Amino acid sequence: MARLADYFVLVGYDPGKRGSGDGQGQILQRFPEKDWEDNPFPQGIELFCQPSGWQLFPERNPPTFFVAVLTDINSERHYCACFTFWEAVESPQPQSHARNGEGEEEEEEASSLVQPAQLFAPKSLVLVSRLDHAEVFRNSLGLIYTIYVDGLSVSLENVIGNLLTCTIPITGGAQRTISLGAGDRQVIQTPINDSLPVSSCSVALLFRQLGITNVLFLFCAALTEHKILFLSSSYQRLTDACRALLALMFPLKYSFTYVPILPAQLLEVLSTPTPFIIGVHSIFQSETQELLDVVIADLDGGTVNVPECVHISLLPEPLLQQTREALSMVLDPELEVADLAFPPSTISASSLKMQDKEIRAVFLRLFAQLLQGYRWCLHIIRIHPEPVIRFHKAAFLGQRGLTEDDFLTKVLEGMAFAGFVTERGAPYRPIDLFDELVAYEVKRMKAEEGNKQKILRHIKELAEKLYKNENPYPAVTMHKVQKPTEGCHLRLHQKPFPHLDEGTVQWIIDQATAKLQTAPPAVKAEKKCMVPSGPPIAAILERNGNALANSARRLEVVRNCISYVFENKMLEAKKLFPAVLRAMKGRAARHCLTQELHLHVQQNRAVLDHQQFDFVIRMMNCCLQDCTAMDEHGIAAALLPLVTAFCRKLSPGITQFAYSCVQEHVVWTNIQFWEAMFYCDVQNHIRALYLDSAEENHMEQESTEEPQEAKSALEIASEQLRLWPTMSREKQQELIQKEESTVFSQAIHYANRMSYLLLPLDTSKNRLLRSSGLGDVESVSNSFVTNSIAGSVAESYDTESGFEDAESSDVANSVVRFINRFVDKVCTESGVTNEHLKGLHVMIPDIVQMHIETLDAVHRESKRLPPIQKPKLLRPNLLLGEECVMEGLRVYLMPDGREEGAGGSVGGPPLLPAEGAVFLTTYRIIFKGTPTDPLVGEQVVIRSFPIASLTKEKKISIQAQADQFIQEGLQLRSCTFQLLKIAFDEEVASDSAEIFRKHLHKLRYPQHVRGTFAFTVGQSPKQAMQPKAKEKNPSLRTLSKNLVKNAKRTIGRQYVTRKKYTPPAWEQRGSQHFPEDNEDEISVSEELDRSTLTPSSTMRPSEKMTMTHVVERACCRDYQRLGLGTLSSSLTRSKNEPFRISTVNRMYAICRSYPGLLIVPQSIQDNTIQRISRCYRQSRFPVVCWRNSRTKAVLLRSGGLHGKGVVGLFKSQNAPTPGPSQADSTSLEQEKYLQAVINSMPHYSDAGGRNTLSGFTSAHMSSAGKWGSIRASSRMSSYALNVEIGSRLAGKDLLGTQHNGTPAEPSFLRQHRASLYIIGDKSQLKGVKPDPLQHWEVVPIEVFDVRQVKASFKKLMKACVPGCPSSDPSVAYLRSLEESEWLSQIHKILQISVLVVELLDTGSSVLVSLEDGWDITTQVVSLVQLLSDPYYRTLEGFRLLVEKEWLSFGHRFSHRGAQTLAGQSSGFAPIFLQFLDCVHQIHLQFPMEFEFSQYYLKFLSYHYISNRFRTFLLDSDYERIELGLLYEEKGERKGQQVSKSIWDYIDRLNKKAPIFFNYLYAPEDGEVLRPYSNISNLKVWDYYTEETLSEGPPYDWELAQGQPEPAEEPDRQDTAAPQSKRRIIWPCYDNRSRVEPDAISKLLEELHNLEMELGQVPERWKDTWDKVKASQRTEGRQEGNRTPSSLLMSSGLSHHRRSLGVYLQESGVGSTLNLSLDSDTSSTSTPSSGKPGGRRSTSTLYSQFQMSESENRSYEGSLYKKGAFMKPWKSRWFVLDKTKHQLRYYDSRMDTECKGVIDLAEVESITPGTPTMGAPKTVDEKAFFDLKTTKRVYNFCAQDVQLAQQWIDRIQSCLSDA
Repeated sequence: MARLADYFVLVGYDPGKRGSGDGQGQILQRFPEKDWEDNPFPQGIELFCQPSGWQLFPERNPPTFFVAVLTDINSERHYCACFTFWEAVESPQPQSHARNGEGEEEEEEASSLVQPAQLFAPKSLVLVSRLDHAEVFRNSLGLIYTIYVDGLSVSLENVIGNLLTCTIPITGGAQRTISLGAGDRQVIQTPINDSLPVSSCSVALLFRQLGITNVLFLFCAALTEHKILFLSSSYQRLTDACRALLALMFPLKYSFTYVPILPAQLLEVLSTPTPFIIGVHSIFQSETQELLDVVIADLDGGTVNVPECVHISLLPEPLLQQTREALSMVLDPELEVADLAFPPSTISASSLKMQDKEIRAVFLRLFAQLLQGYRWCLHIIRIHPEPVIRFHKAAFLGQRGLTEDDFLTKVLEGMAFAGFVTERGAPYRPIDLFDELVAYEVKRMKAEEGNKQKILRHIKELAEKLYKNENPYPAVTMHKVQKPTEGCHLRLHQKPFPHLDEGTVQWIIDQATAKLQTAPPAVKAEKKCMVPSGPPIAAILERNGNALANSARRLEVVRNCISYVFENKMLEAKKLFPAVLRAMKGRAARHCLTQELHLHVQQNRAVLDHQQFDFVIRMMNCCLQDCTAMDEHGIAAALLPLVTAFCRKLSPGITQFAYSCVQEHVVWTNIQFWEAMFYCDVQNHIRALYLDSAEENHMEQESTEEPQEAKSALEIASEQLRLWPTMSREKQQELIQKEESTVFSQAIHYANRMSYLLLPLDTSKNRLLRSSGLGDVESVSNSFVTNSIAGSVAESYDTESGFEDAESSDVANSVVRFINRFVDKVCTESGVTNEHLKGLHVMIPDIVQMHIETLDAVHRESKRLPPIQKPKLLRPNLLLGEECVMEGLRVYLMPDGREEGAGGSVGGPPLLPAEGAVFLTTYRIIFKGTPTDPLVGEQVVIRSFPIASLTKEKKISIQAQADQFIQEGLQLRSCTFQLLKIAFDEEVASDSAEIFRKHLHKLRYPQHVRGTFAFTVGQSPKQAMQPKAKEKNPSLRTLSKNLVKNAKRTIGRQYVTRKKYTPPAWEQRGSQHFPEDNEDEISVSEELDRSTLTPSSTMRPSEKMTMTHVVERACCRDYQRLGLGTLSSSLTRSKNEPFRISTVNRMYAICRSYPGLLIVPQSIQDNTIQRISRCYRQSRFPVVCWRNSRTKAVLLRSGGLHGKGVVGLFKSQNAPTPGPSQADSTSLEQEKYLQAVINSMPHYSDAGGRNTLSGFTSAHMSSAGKWGSIRASSRMSSYALNVEIGSRLAGKDLLGTQHNGTPAEPSFLRQHRASLYIIGDKSQLKGVKPDPLQHWEVVPIEVFDVRQVKASFKKLMKACVPGCPSSDPSVAYLRSLEESEWLSQIHKILQISVLVVELLDTGSSVLVSLEDGWDITTQVVSLVQLLSDPYYRTLEGFRLLVEKEWLSFGHRFSHRGAQTLAGQSSGFAPIFLQFLDCVHQIHLQFPMEFEFSQYYLKFLSYHYISNRFRTFLLDSDYERIELGLLYEEKGERKGQQVSKSIWDYIDRLNKKAPIFFNYLYAPEDGEVLRPYSNISNLKVWDYYTEETLSEGPPYDWELAQGQPEPAEEPDRQDTAAPQSKRRIIWPCYDNRSRVEPDAISKLLEELHNLEMELGQVPERWKDTWDKVKASQRTEGRQEGNRTPSSLLMSSGLSHHRRSLGVYLQESGVGSTLNLSLDSDTSSTSTPSSGKPGGRRSTSTLYSQFQMSESENRSYEGSLYKKGAFMKPWKSRWFVLDKTKHQLRYYDSRMDTECKGVIDLAEVESITPGTPTMGAPKTVDEKAFFDLKTTKRVYNFCAQDVQLAQQWIDRIQSCLSDA
């Protein structure tokens, strides 16, 4: 029972306190005057009676009534019902004291002018109660007012006394009739259950005023603790609205400031920082404007205003939508049928009171859905003496799948929910509607989702219950309360409210109290029971959305993988591992993992071996890395017991537990996580405590029954709470004791656990940790093992405690503090005694210290641990003589920007990243390892490149996927288009990585060329530095020394001091670093020069020897072939030939970078040459390098004109030369020289003196020192072009100037066809004015310099081998390719070359004189020869071309390739590679014109920078001789297997296998090629883009062959299984041509195998091939060329096809015959071969593949040959073939089938022989000669001595230094 009202108060206006504006109220009387003990009188009532302030009014207002709510200090609410009426007050004249009516009237009359007639002051009757029965209060106060105003004959004192002593039941649904003793009767109904709020119609009214959306906003704002302010001009409405909002929040209770009506004086309360719900009268609206963070609801205007800075989290979807729909169904039932043609008439909204309950039912359902399953997340941590309950928020959110949801998270963190847990968490209490709904109806609500009818039915049912709760008795007996008469408040002569008699009232109250005390206490039986928990969340939420993540297959994979790990099937586990890691994204898989791992723990311990341990750790880490700090899904919780269970033995007595490896997860630093875990464990232990005792008691009875389901902790607790009152005091104490010690022991346990997970393995790092900005977890440490959170813990918790001493910042202290804080919190919450708590604080530092000590040992041992579970390092295969400099460092090869290997767009499993090791040998950097992806774990990945090709090395840091931490790595880029991006494994110390880099650097840039691999090969690396080891061939050494000595003597004094010629760097070219260039230095006395330079008849023996060697050089053989001078005439020259071979440079005195023998015009003396040479850069004067056999035009090359040379030629006034005479003579000599060249051409030799070039010097000298006044005019370019060229290059800005010439010029050109065109650099030839009289002409063109080539090449490398993946690979590749401008440079070179070819072909000679004459000049000159002369398109010819133009003419290979330390700064310039790329482009357009394959070009591209061979080392012949390189090879070849010359190597290989041979080779006679050079016709060379990861680069043949043939593997592996013929070939992994050779290679290979089986000596592949071709040809002849040939292509191919379509796709091994026609065969893009007009050889085109024997019979005749051992002599027809470099023999002259071939490359010597048995008798002895090859000795015999001599000479001349 409770008092209906506690206090009755009379409040009036206080005239005394009337100040400047508002007055104040004062309490006139209150009853009872003494406070009730249980309920003190609330302060400040007078403020609330007139919330807008106490004011006087000029007229009487009608009485008002409202209920204000006050909250006292214990947060009890007091309802103040205020009934206010107005009384007249006397005039405020100070002299007036009369209290009677007449006096007042008089006053009014007297002062009528000054003041209004009368003022009225408010007076309030107030009831203060703790019950909210607004209607009863309204009636009761109304009755009192009626008695007063109508003067009823009832004692006011009595009524008030009765009112204050009236008691009613609080709850239980009783109905009580009361009467205040004035003939009135009221019925009070109490709600059945007082936990449900009473709302009458306030909720419905609120929705009417604000609408659905606005109320939902307010509802969410209130729940998420925002400030809410209601405005209205009605106080009652404010109270109702506030009450309604609270009613909607049920079952949560609002626990912040709640003031439905805020008085004016207290408005500053609105700026409080805490949340509130407050109502304010709308006259104060302006004062609320500046509130920035308050949600303002205007009830009168129906608006809700949310400020910008406030974000209200709304309900999660789909709940929000469902709630809205349900509300609209309730509030606006017509909406559903509004569109119907015949709307049913019956539909109408329920009554307001019913609607109110329906709305509340909607919200009740909403809460039931929001909080469903909440009881499963309650932890009960104490049962006695009273229950302590905690809610596991993270688990609840996680299970609901709402972790991300803002709204629910905020609600659960709010005060209201905390109150909810305290109030409703108790397991044993009375239950209400909400408990039932959340326990029993959730399933129904889930089922009815989406069915409006059913939902509405459910809402109505709930509404009924709510209505019944408020109005338990539907038939209410009528109230009977007197009301005052209408308008009584307007009566003029109304007496003031009488002064009541306190005594009477007090007496009535005392009576009643006494009676109450004597009456027996009405004990209401509380219906307590166990609160039902309802279904667990998982049962409710069949989350269909997560079907994918929970698929059973994934869980199966997880289970299998774990079982493999524990069964030690590591390879299997490794294969499944990535799938497991991917599955870990799903929650189910993580739970599955924890369950599976639990199964493998016995007695809290599971000892694993290292590999198992590693797997388990990685799974745990992966599992934890997706957990947030909250650990919503309980994963970290499930793993917590496991991390202390799994362990491995490091050494006897030292065990490492899993926790030391899973520390780097943020969850361990979250104190809430630890609390939740602690409470969870405590609950389990307490449950066990009571379960055990219960089981002991019931053991006997239950043995027969079935065991029941396990009871939950809450059920046990409720049972205990039910029994508690019945227990004895001792028993109670004992239980309290037990529980307390359970909690205490858990606290100790957790202190241990926390120290395990918070102390890092390496505690020595503690000082560091603090300083390295530990805010983020990652920065704590980079290492897998030592990572820990302790540091960040230290950081986050120290900051609160202000300044700490320096020592305390170490890990141990911070961990101790963290644990202390935790222990304090949980122990005080769970009621641990103070003694115990103190004990704990003493223990914690010891626990931490002990743990640190054990960790030290573990850390020490774990460092010694061999690296775990890493694949064995695979040793790479090395070349003969290649040695490891540094043993393998374990690394990961990371994928770079190329996507093939990483399984990108091409598909296929990712071969990268791979783990293995990087090896440094004397020759290469090699990575060898296996892919980390277990699906391809059996494959081996190799990536390597020669050290010499390294162009860039930079340190990078890489995130290696495997272990999620950053590793240091290196990115090594090579100009063989390879990139190694490696990350060092953590076992590799950073200093060994440094050593690796240092070694690499040392090997990449040796001090001297002698340090390169080509020299050091075969020696141990140390010897290379000792000079003694070099003396291998003394005679040759002395020879080269002599040569160098002579050269030094020749040039003069200044050279003696310079030991070695170092070519100047590119930048210094013009400066005086060049002794040769400085005229004064070179002008050594001329007599000396002449004597040494002119070939004298007396030569020293050493020089003679040198000469013979020089003569044998490649150039010489070629000069002879071209008829540019023969050996015989070189020393005793015959006058009738136009050119001679000059020995002027034999000592390399004139020009160091030229060969020893040069072709110069016959008429030029050697001493002239020396003077001329000074005019050209690097003394590279013009020399002839090729002659067109048809037109006899010659191709010359030289350096550009020197600055000094130009002076000598044109600007003698400005020149600091010794005297004008000398300068003039030089320039005249230069003219003579050019004239001599012109005269050498057949149709100019008849010309007389008219062709002198004197005009050139005299006519065009201008004082300005320029060549002529006309700058490079547009005419310049057209001189170079005859009509044909013009038409072909039209529109191309080849010569750097525009074609805007007049039409007259081409004809002008045609008449004066120049005999010699000088192609020079435009920048040098500025302003040359052409002279129509001259027979020679300058063509200025713009070329790119080496700097541009370097830059372009860098970009090309980045395009083809990007360092990191780009977003759109295809576009990025093409874009960067274009930006590199590589193809446009190739276009330029080809264009110039084709131009020169045209000129030579039309009979003009050309002098190419660009830059220093050793870069672009060389490219152009060699391409011109290749295009013009078919000989250079054979293997032998191409070799000769490279030896002549590139090696002998001094292309600076060492300098351009940056091969030594000196060249390091200048960097790599791929001039030769560019040339090879051009050849590749021509090869693509004319696949049938080349004897060699594309692979040959790639082979050269790779090895010219690899330093494996000595061929491409050094910058000139001079340097090679100086090092004793040039002539070593012959003498030494037997001694050493290691091939020093790339040509020997190619020859040997070519004999073994047809890898360099092009099967499509079918040359035309003398065909001149004219390729297209438009960029659209150029293709990117696949050499730049392809790679073979299975074996590394395919250019080191021995290594590639070293691996077992893949084809045989399956047979070896498993013979029983049926073998399928299919092979899977992966792009970028397999070498396609080896796995799948082309048809011809395959046939040759099969033939070879058959021969082996038959035991025959296998025939050379070349012989077989030649035979087949020969038989093919005869077959074709017999059948009249009609039938298509069987093996080779048919005869009727059109020309078109010949040049374009037959693309030979070669690669590492054979070549693939791919006869697909190219798509663009439109006439515009067909390269023409031969003249544009019509081809000379079209008629014979492709009649058959002509065998080249017929054309290439350089010499033939019949010889006797002795057969092999014990065979007789036979006469055979021998053919010497220079092109093929072989000696063939046939049975007879007519025989087409070759009987055998002697390869001249294998011939070692040719010596006079002696007759042996069975030799022809009639022949002279001297006609015998022997040919010794590497395999056997052939004995030959000719008809007579002359013939024999001729054969010997011929063969000798064919023999090179092969």
